[in-house]
Amino acid sequence: MDDDQDENAYTWEGDYEKTWDVLKEDQSGSLQESIEAEIIRAKKRRLMKRNVNIRLGMMRHVFVIIDMSLAMNDHDLKPNRAVVTLKLLQKFVNDFFDQNPISQLGFITTNKKRSFLLSDLSGTAHNHIKALTTLSVEVIKTNGKNCIGEPSLQNSLEMAEKALSHMPSHTSREIVVVMASLTSCDPDPIQDTIDLMKKKKICCNFIGLSAEVYICKKLAESTNGKFGVILDESHFWVMLTDFIPPLEGSSTESSLMKMGFPYHVPSDKNEKISYSMTVNKFTIGGYYCPQCRAKYSALPVDCVVCGLTLVSAPHLARSYHHLFPLPTYSEHNKRTENSGREQTFVLLMLEELVLQAEQSDVSFV
Repeated sequence: MDDDQDENAYTWEGDYEKTWDVLKEDQSGSLQESIEAEIIRAKKRRLMKRNVNIRLGMMRHVFVIIDMSLAMNDHDLKPNRAVVTLKLLQKFVNDFFDQNPISQLGFITTNKKRSFLLSDLSGTAHNHIKALTTLSVEVIKTNGKNCIGEPSLQNSLEMAEKALSHMPSHTSREIVVVMASLTSCDPDPIQDTIDLMKKKKICCNFIGLSAEVYICKKLAESTNGKFGVILDESHFWVMLTDFIPPLEGSSTESSLMKMGFPYHVPSDKNEKISYSMTVNKFTIGGYYCPQCRAKYSALPVDCVVCGLTLVSAPHLARSYHHLFPLPTYSEHNKRTENSGREQTFVLLMLEELVLQAEQSDVSFV
């Protein structure tokens, strides 16, 4: 009888069979060490799934569309969806520019059947974090009262398309939509927008906070994007991290591009003040374009005068590691022949220092 029940068991029941065996308590009775080890193993499995010898876009232009409709006030994420989303996006900005230093990021919000530009495409993380922080503070102060109405997916996508369509062909054009609402109020048929995204080769990705929406999944599949629905806050962050490295199968064209390495002048008191094109005010010191001598306060940036892309050598080096990633490391414990206990590199160095001290008659206290 028991064998018949095992054969007729549901598939979803088998997935959770004896999962408690994975977690083991340490000497103090805590499960934290076992949980952290499982998180590391899961991250390692995701990295091993990535294919090799594929085309990646090193220069990316990404717009993140944030749903700020009434659905963002739900409390399935604490304190609500809007606060958690804005908090994770701030962390996403730092990690994105850490791995994509010569890329650009922008943010769009949508509610009340309209779309609003939160921060324009820029390679400066400070501007985006400031805009997200300001919006998060407003949501907390008003207790989510600025999350009203319905979103407009079509208006948001077309706003992003107008900014991305002018980008050169050697850069990837991507959109990441964080959608909480199950409805969208659009002025025209959404199929026209899907065809436009396919024509412009803009990759659209969706992260659903509520449930799967057919039109969102169809748009993602039509543009070779990704679609997923979160389970909790930790899974939300895992889905966001999928968009930090360049996406596979990029539609960018191979071409040579001109870059400039500006010379830096420190902000000393003896330096004369000059106009900075980044902050639109007079400052001391900065980075000067080698072609037109325009000054900027941060890199990377596209010169607004001559159009030259200004970067530094470390920016190129940090982008280069996506093309030739490090091999997956293998964990192993080194044991000595005399004793069976595990020894780390630090312990081995201490043993060597003690041995040298004994030979030189130096004592350690």
